Amino acid sequence: MNIPLHCKAFADYELLDCGNQYKLERFGDFILSRPEPQAIWSVSQSEEEWMNKAHIHFERDKTSPEKGLWSKKKPMPDQWKVKYQYKKMKLVFRLGTTSFKHIGLFPEQAENWNYIYDAISELKCKSSDVKILNLFAYTGGASLAAKAAGADVVHVDSVKQVVTWSKENMELSGLDGIRWVVEDAMKFVKREEKRGSIYQGIILDPPAYGRGPDGEKWVIEDHLDEMLAICNRLLNKTNGFLILNLYSMGYSPIIAHTLVKANFGAEVNLEFGEMYFEDKFHKQMPLGIYVRFKR
Repeated sequence: MNIPLHCKAFADYELLDCGNQYKLERFGDFILSRPEPQAIWSVSQSEEEWMNKAHIHFERDKTSPEKGLWSKKKPMPDQWKVKYQYKKMKLVFRLGTTSFKHIGLFPEQAENWNYIYDAISELKCKSSDVKILNLFAYTGGASLAAKAAGADVVHVDSVKQVVTWSKENMELSGLDGIRWVVEDAMKFVKREEKRGSIYQGIILDPPAYGRGPDGEKWVIEDHLDEMLAICNRLLNKTNGFLILNLYSMGYSPIIAHTLVKANFGAEVNLEFGEMYFEDKFHKQMPLGIYVRFKR
């Protein structure tokens, strides 16, 4: 079922305005102005209003659109914390500025954290042993949600510094026991298949391009179909769930839907569509594609 997913603002996050390929966001006590290439419409506030509100602004590097520099407009720390709560799940994230405009959190993913928490709570009613695999796991929001629901969690990312950041978020959230794996995701799932491992939940958040710790090359159009085929063999056939997120511009929800259907079977009842936030002026900002199902 094609359902655009309206991601709700939460206590420590708001999308205040977006346009001119930028977005103005509040994370906790601080307001950030940073690039958003899909916001091709006009902003609703003047540039002066934006800059008066923003604590910090990201200026793109003219020679490399993916990189740039942050410039502080008001006093704020280099690192700060935000909280997220859903039912009995209470998560804490340490945020910080990076040269790639990211700050360690994708707030739209909170909708998937809720889904993960609820899916695992349902699975725990059937079995005390619930094992979750989080691939391309970044700073671990999905891993924390799964652990908060009582699952055994395997967190896989190829960047050691990001895994260290994830551990910090786990400790801040009062959780422990996540298994951390610094490895190329494709290598890991192939080895897990040989071992006969089975998971009750698999979460994938693949980049368009990437490198493993030993220089392994990831290109989403070349490797995602194979990755999903292996994940189908790793996922429990009767009790399990899968979430796939895609951020690559140019990919449609139908592409993601077809990929998952082709690998997991036509009988799988999928939810899929675009994820979006709505700013204070009711402009809808698309933030990627999701596909998910339970069986």
